[in-house]
Amino acid sequence: MQTDDERNIFLSTMPATRRDRTAALAVVGVLAVLFACAVPFAGVPLTPVPAFVASYQSALAINDLITAVLLFSQFAISRSRGMLLLASGYLFTALAAVVHALTFPGLFAPDGLLGAGSQTTVWLYMVWHGGFPLLVLGYGLLTEKDSGSKIRGSTGAAIVASVVAVAVTLAVFTWVVTAQHDRLPVLLSGGHYTTVMLGVVSMVWCLSFAALVTLWLRKPHSILDVWLMVVMCAWLFDIGLSAILNVARFDVGFYLGRIFGLGAASFVLAVLLIDNVGLQAQLARLLGILRREAASERSLRTEREGLFSAVVESSNDAIITQLLDGTITSWNGAAERLFGYPAAEAIGNSINIIVPPNQRAEVSYFLKRAGRGEQIEHHETSRVHKGGRSVDVSLSVSPIRSASGKIVGVSKTAHDITERRQTQKALTQEIEERRRIFETSNDLILVTDTSGNFIQVSPSVTGILGYQPSDMIGHSAVEFIHPDDLENTRNEMRAARRGQSKRNFETRYIDKEGKAVALNWTGTWSEPVRRHFFIGRDLTEKQAAEAQLRHVQKMDAIGQLTGGVAHDFNNILTVITGTIGILEEAVADQPQLVAVTRLIDEAAERGANLTKHLLAFARKQPLQPLEVDVNSLVLEAAKLLHPTLGEHIEITPLLAEDAWTALVDPSQLSTAVLNLALNARDAMPNGGKLALETSNIYLDENYASMHSEVEAGNYVMIAVSDTGSGIPAALLERVFDPFFTTKEIGKGTGLGLSMVFGFVKQSGGHVKIYSEEGHGTSVKIYLPRATGLNQTAAEALVSADIEGGDEVVLVVEDDSLVRRYVMTQIESLGYTTLEAANAAEALRIIDNAGTTGPSICCSPT
Repeated sequence: MQTDDERNIFLSTMPATRRDRTAALAVVGVLAVLFACAVPFAGVPLTPVPAFVASYQSALAINDLITAVLLFSQFAISRSRGMLLLASGYLFTALAAVVHALTFPGLFAPDGLLGAGSQTTVWLYMVWHGGFPLLVLGYGLLTEKDSGSKIRGSTGAAIVASVVAVAVTLAVFTWVVTAQHDRLPVLLSGGHYTTVMLGVVSMVWCLSFAALVTLWLRKPHSILDVWLMVVMCAWLFDIGLSAILNVARFDVGFYLGRIFGLGAASFVLAVLLIDNVGLQAQLARLLGILRREAASERSLRTEREGLFSAVVESSNDAIITQLLDGTITSWNGAAERLFGYPAAEAIGNSINIIVPPNQRAEVSYFLKRAGRGEQIEHHETSRVHKGGRSVDVSLSVSPIRSASGKIVGVSKTAHDITERRQTQKALTQEIEERRRIFETSNDLILVTDTSGNFIQVSPSVTGILGYQPSDMIGHSAVEFIHPDDLENTRNEMRAARRGQSKRNFETRYIDKEGKAVALNWTGTWSEPVRRHFFIGRDLTEKQAAEAQLRHVQKMDAIGQLTGGVAHDFNNILTVITGTIGILEEAVADQPQLVAVTRLIDEAAERGANLTKHLLAFARKQPLQPLEVDVNSLVLEAAKLLHPTLGEHIEITPLLAEDAWTALVDPSQLSTAVLNLALNARDAMPNGGKLALETSNIYLDENYASMHSEVEAGNYVMIAVSDTGSGIPAALLERVFDPFFTTKEIGKGTGLGLSMVFGFVKQSGGHVKIYSEEGHGTSVKIYLPRATGLNQTAAEALVSADIEGGDEVVLVVEDDSLVRRYVMTQIESLGYTTLEAANAAEALRIIDNAGTTGPSICCSPT
């Protein structure tokens, strides 16, 4: 589609104004008046002037040829098919005028040139005056609003094709009217028109009139359209005078017709020449404007270049330009500061002066991309300072184009990110450290918003509360806090937001199984992010350890009290049991007194057993640890238990084949196993199963940390397990207390488990009870593994046979009654005795004995 700007380039194609129409109408009116005046005199003969014909035809050919050239030039810009047809019409008339002059009789030759005949010029006139209207008619029918009226290809080729087509067409017509002259119908005979002539003239006149009507209907009219209508009016007057009203050559009609034809050829030429003059004036004005704009642009460019140079020099980023081969062409002050090279040293050098050797391929790659017109934005890399240190930079690379658009170089902007990278690296490391702490912390870490909704939950929550972090994130803490601790927690959070930033408090949470878990919290509030941060330490192990410690302290206190009482009571019983035998021998002849002494002896024996159990609990009983095969000992105990427990209890030994030997007093261990078996029997009145188990166990540091009295190491485990009624959980902590029993009065002293507890502890071992009410009980004894260097039970029996001698025995005892009793017993065996009430006195006696005196055997009781 042709735009308004394109239509207004030429005056000839601009829309016609009222002034243009008025001028054209005035010219047509003058032509009509002249035509009307000439009509009565059209047939008046005048003097033949052949030179008039030559002058007329030459002027006509020149006018039409110039008009054709101007129209062809407008077509080259507008590419309009109609303009091409109109230009071809004027070229056709120019060439036809030349051929008509050459064939005119008496002008260049009596009969004309080119082999012309008597009818040649008449036929050429008709072809000439019929061809031009036909092409004008084609121009009028092609509307510029139709996109199809545009030439899409080369305009030069179209012009050449049109010129060739016009020349060939006219050459064909010339050949026909000259070489084939005799075959054509006669148009003029004896100075009169033939019927054929009348038909041909009518057709030519109708074509001209049709062209005029088409131009009139072609709206809106351009200036060219208006003056073409004037041309067609003059053309019609030309045909009327030259071919209809005149009767012979060189009459008034002949001459006036030629003058009208010459006028018709001049109207459009005049418009086009005025158009060109206007274009030249407009071009001159435009050139003046362009010169002023160019001067202003140069001034503005100079100002902009100065401003740009100032911006480049004042930039904090290094700005470098270089050719596509890497040669530096500009280097601003920031580049000098960043890379250490002054501009004089850098410009003209290769960019590789600041590029590490291992990254030069990267530079070549960037130059290739920039050479293709690509841009690189914010590429982070490293460069080298003149001093050799590495500089981290963010590069932006853009191509530089010349005025013609060719890429001639690249521009680089380098921003120093060394400090940012260091900061980012430190921040990344800090974030990673905090994330590791968050993920690996054994304590529970929580982050909540102001409403108490969980934002972050550490993975340790799974081990503490049984939940996954995703189970809690997004939920309110109210759903997990023990109801009794909820208000206190809210108060702590309010206090934190009031400025008491760091808070320590205890709050119980409900775990996934519904149990309360006590947690000690350290909380803080961050105003910038408006978040609560909490670190909770599980108090379960701490509370269990404290409870265990209290239990151990209680058992130690009870043991010390029990041991002191048992020690004093044992001293009394020692005197009683020692003297009752002497008394019994003295009253052997008095049966009544013998019976009394036996009652006293039995009571003393029971008292001795009682003190033995108390001393065992207090870990003060005398032990004889030997290397014992626990499997053999358990089997012997099982044999003894079969008749004792009864047939309703099934005894099952579960012995490890590779069970280690234990360093322990065998008799005390047997007693302990028997006591545990009897307790198991009492728990299974209706029968059940009793398992005696041995195995090798290594108690590690984790287990030892949870039981303060245990040292990590290898142990031999002996377990006595039953399927009885079990022990209630509330009583488990008290089962080892002395005189504590759940049996009926008279059926137990409450010292059985106490004795086992004391014996195991005194032996360096550990005892643990597991019980579930209704499902049975298992008591596990852990005894230290023997090293293999200790005395065995068999060796102890061999070394038991000791013969007496003549040694002096020093008896050390703080209780005088016991001391005198022991001295009496030893002297009855034939030994000499010395006595001491304490250790200091005993050492003094030993020192006074001298090196030559008898050897003294110390016997503390």
